[in-house]
This record gives sequence, C-alpha cells and structure tokens, in this order.
Amino acid sequence: MKVQGKMWAAILAGCMVFSLALAGCSSSNSAQTSGKSLTILVEGGSPANTVATQTAEEFKQKTGYEVKIETVPYIGVYDKLNADIKAKKGSYDVATIDILWFPALAKGLAPMDDLMTDNVKNDLFPSLIDGGTVDGKVLGMPVWTNSKVLLYRSDLFEDPKEQEAFKAQFGYDLKPPATWEQYRDTAKFFTRDTNKDGVTDMYGTSVFGMNNGDSVASWLDHAAQAGAKPLVVGEDNKALVNTEPYVKALDFLTTLLNKDKSVPEGALNMASSETSEMFWNGKLAMMLAWGHFFVPSSDPAKSKVAGKVGVAPMIGGESGVGVVPGPWYQVIPSSSKQQDIAKQYVQFIYEKNELFMKALGVAARKSVFEKYGKQPEYAHLNALQATLEAPQTQNRPILVHWNEIESEALVPAIQAALSGKESPQAALDQAAATINEIQGQ
Repeated sequence: MKVQGKMWAAILAGCMVFSLALAGCSSSNSAQTSGKSLTILVEGGSPANTVATQTAEEFKQKTGYEVKIETVPYIGVYDKLNADIKAKKGSYDVATIDILWFPALAKGLAPMDDLMTDNVKNDLFPSLIDGGTVDGKVLGMPVWTNSKVLLYRSDLFEDPKEQEAFKAQFGYDLKPPATWEQYRDTAKFFTRDTNKDGVTDMYGTSVFGMNNGDSVASWLDHAAQAGAKPLVVGEDNKALVNTEPYVKALDFLTTLLNKDKSVPEGALNMASSETSEMFWNGKLAMMLAWGHFFVPSSDPAKSKVAGKVGVAPMIGGESGVGVVPGPWYQVIPSSSKQQDIAKQYVQFIYEKNELFMKALGVAARKSVFEKYGKQPEYAHLNALQATLEAPQTQNRPILVHWNEIESEALVPAIQAALSGKESPQAALDQAAATINEIQGQ
C-alpha cells in the first residue's frame, strides 16, 4: 500500500560476512568490471532512494560498477518493473518493491536462496523471510519492515486527574490499552469537547476508512487478532472474509465510528497520513499507526505533542496481538543480464541495513532493531519488535489477483459497513462472492 512506500546502517561493512562480498572486494574483479554499470529501480523520495544514493560511490569503489538509480512514483515501480519483465528487456538489475507486488511479479524474478544463509535468517523476523518466498524460492531480500503499534498521549495517560476520572468511570486503572475492550473504553473516555463550545474537538482514536489498501491492512490487523488464520482465502483458494473473525473485526471498527462515536466523523476519508496529522496536532489521544510515525511524533518541528508521546505494542483481540506487516524487498529481475553483480549489490545493501533505520525509523535486521531500540528517539522499536513477533502476525496472502481483490472486494466492503449502508456480515458476504469470482471459484 502507498503508506508503505513512504516508510524507510553500516553494520558489518565490506568483506567480512559473505564470500560473494569477498569476491567483490578483489582488485582483479574491479579491474575486469571497470566502466560497467548497474541499474536499480526505486520509488522517488523513498528510503530506498536515499540509501542507494548514499552507498553508490562505496559500491563503485568496491566493485568498479557505477550504480545508476532510476526513480519513479510509488505505483510506477510496479508498472515499470512489470512491463520490463514481460518484455524481457533487462533494463533493471535490482528493484526495491512492496510485498504486495510479489504475486504478480514472481515469475519474472530471479531466486536468491544462496543469499539467505543461516546467519541472515537468524537476523530477520520469520514473517520477513516468508514474505519474500514464493513457491519455496527466496525471491526477495528484505530492506525494512513495519507494522501498526499503539501511539498515545503520555501526558494524558499520566495525568492524575485523568487517571482518577477513568477509574471512576470504568473501574480499572488508566493505562495504554492492550485489548479491544480497553481500547474502546479509552477511546470513549478521551473523546471530548475540550474548549466547551459544544463541538467535539478531541477524539479517542481513529479508523481507517479511505478508499485504499491502508483500510484493508487495518481491518486485517483486527481480523488476525480475532483469530483469522490464514488471511482472506483458505487452502482451497475460497474466500474466508465472511467468517466470524473477519466479521468481528469489521464490527469492531464500525462500533468505534457509529456507536461509540470516538473517532472523527470523516473516517471514510482517513488513513495513515490523515490520522497522523490529527495526532500530531493534538486532536487524537491515541492512534494505531505504522511504527515509523513515532519519529515525527516526537519532533517539535512537526508535532504539537512532541515529548508527550508514548508507544506500546499493537492491541490484541481474542487470539492475542496480530498485525499485517508492511515490508519492502530488493529483487532481481530474471531478465537482468548481470545477475551475479546484482546479487552482490543486494548483499551489499543488506550489510548497510542500518541506513534504512536512519532514513525512515525502521529496518529489516533484528540486530539493528535491538541496537537502535536502546535510544529514546527510537522508543517505538521495542513495541514494534514485540508486535512483529506476536503469534497472530502474518503476511497478506500471495495471490496473483491481490490488487483486484483489494480494490473490488475488500475496500468496498469496509466502506459499505463503516458508512452504515450494509451490516459487516452483509458487506463481507458480498466481498466473499466477489473474491470467489475473481479467483475463479
């Protein structure tokens, strides 16, 4: 999804980790490849672009290959790569892609199982390895991962008067919510008219209802928490979205909006960007947001509540904590005529994973998470790691028609339920029928 495209280091540099990198460091290799170039495709303005630019000269010094960077808008990465793969042009040697694009691109990507050594696997979250593996072949090396966590106004939660009032109303202590029930109570409690003009000007939280993949990911987070596994379709490829966990998740969201009224009325036009703007401006007490949003939340230049923000793991439903991660990967098109040096570049960037943390506030390697998680400005990393390692955390399904399923079945169902036009069950019954039709079931 788009927000994931906005989300974005030297740990063991050079030649100390991998034999392939050792080959890249030899003077003879540099001499043989002098004047050669490697073309990579990235989203313009993204962390992938930033890191590629920062490391291009070092890679050239190591290998003799100039790194040519082609930048395009978010969806342009998919469009350009897909067209090039189909035409077998070999215009690109490496690309950085959203996990969502693997199903459609997989047949045109080169395996890189030899790069996924035991040392690499041990330093990555299991969902990251699974997300880049299609039909048993490793097709992508992760560069960063992300998920929703709970950001909250610590000044409100730690205020003795608020604590006293909350306990009087709900009968338990005010704290960062860990369950659906606690989240509902807390959201209702903090929804209020702060200036007494008769208009609600602070809400407890938000709901993603915009016509994009952010709303789908948010709903699937809660479906996972309610026990959904696998996500969206079963092993027979038939839709599961109208079964109990999915209906409960959508009912939970519609309850926050339409019954509790603890989220802004404009939820159908809100996703990550709109929610974060409200939070930074002091209009929300909590938000379930992509982890990297903690960094600007603590920046006085961007946030009116800087210094007043806490972070906790994602909330949990009946089956505990679960989310749908948002990782990105480097891939090598099978049409590339320089796959050996392309693999060396992918490995080189893996070793530079710390740079993604500096560029975005998230990375891929657990060792990078653990190193930066000790710093106050990266306080979100401990909560993010706990969330990513939760038992119900799982990737979206690898389906060739995922984009169609998302746009034609899931987004309309979410919007129909949130708007009150359909019940969650009715909306998801229709979504299931649409999915089965798309899947040829």
